[in-house]
This record gives sequence, structure tokens and C-alpha cells, in this order.
Amino acid sequence: MTTPNDRRQREGTAGPLSIRPALESDLSAINDLYNHYVRHSTSTYQEEPDSMESRFRWFRERAPGHPVTVALLNDRVAGWAALSPYHSRCAYRRTVENSVYVDPEHQRNGIGSALLQDLLSRARALGHHAVIAAIDAEQTGSIALHARFGFETVGRFKQVGFKFGRWLDVVYMELLLEGNS
Repeated sequence: MTTPNDRRQREGTAGPLSIRPALESDLSAINDLYNHYVRHSTSTYQEEPDSMESRFRWFRERAPGHPVTVALLNDRVAGWAALSPYHSRCAYRRTVENSVYVDPEHQRNGIGSALLQDLLSRARALGHHAVIAAIDAEQTGSIALHARFGFETVGRFKQVGFKFGRWLDVVYMELLLEGNS
């Protein structure tokens, strides 16, 4: 699905930023960025890096209602975002979970905001009703980003993840998309 945001551009501190649907040719950059967070952060509770084979399978198995987008800065992937099914049961079909990853070199330059804003526009256009964010409690920047877009904290699961030798809490945030009933 193509939206007007596919060609959306924003002037960033390092040049124009554009957001578009991801292509297979973006998967190496997406995988490298994700694996950085696997190795160095609690942004994901995955502990082993994804292989390219796994990333291609993930991308090819995406349903039309669950897009992956990339933020391009000077024609290079500076971040990516995705909508994923929240739960496999049929009654959850209009609820999605979001993911946003920004290259550490480009954090705090508005790329995460641009990706999330674009993703929420896509979610509305696709007829989704609720967007869920499951965020490690230590990721205060991600929590603040989601709060700026109207997500509300709806729960906190204590010590449900274990990574880097310590227990981790997950904060659940939710945004109900108006106009989708």
C-alpha cells in the first residue's frame, strides 16, 4: 500500500529525510541496525543476532497490513519501523505492535518521531484500531517518544526478560486510533 507519506520528506540536521516502504535491497541495512541493538541494548530482548536468511524470511512473510518502512538520510538507511501482529488469535486482527529502530549515529535528530508518525498514519489507513508498544523500562527515550504521540502506559510486567545478566521490566503502552471502530 502506498500512502502520501511514502514521499514525505523532512529537513534534518544532516540533510533531507525521506520515509518509504522497505525493499529487499534495504534488508542488509535493516538487519545490521537491528543486530546492533541485539548485541548492545535492551531495546530488543532477542539475544542472538538475526541471520540474513532469517531477515529475508521475516520480510517475505509480512502481510500487507503489516508494513516495514525505512528512513533514508542521504540515501542511506538511518532507521526503520514496522507494524506486526499483536497476537495470532483472529479477534486481535485490528491490533498491531510497533517497532522503531534508529541508527545510533542519528538518534535525537527526529528520525524516530518521523518514523513513528508515518507508521501511525499507515496504521490508520490500514484500518487498525489499536497500536501496542512493548518497551523495556530502561528505554526512557522510547517511552517518551511514544508518549509524545499519545500512547498511554497501560501496564508494566516486572522481571519478564533476562538479558545482559539482569532482570528487565517491560512497559506496555497503547494508542487507540480515532475514527477506526
